Amino acid sequence: MGELRNIKEKVANFLSLPKEVALDLPLLTATGRGEVTIENYKNLIEFTESKIRVRTRDGAMTIEGERLKLRQITTENVLVSGLISQINYT
Repeated sequence: MGELRNIKEKVANFLSLPKEVALDLPLLTATGRGEVTIENYKNLIEFTESKIRVRTRDGAMTIEGERLKLRQITTENVLVSGLISQINYT
């Protein structure tokens, strides 16, 4: 699996493609402490007002905070809003 990933990385670099597109990696965009967008996620694991867990190709991502809301959820991305205090991978 590692060899295939290396080949995909080389092709992405050669074609000047973003790695998150070529390798199906999650792309996290944080706008201050109030909003996070996760692209290329697999599924939603857990959702409460203080914790949202999302499965990605690289493992689970946990967003912790207060008054968390799923503002948008599509097949490609998740938009979380609220007072975000932590973002972790497990």
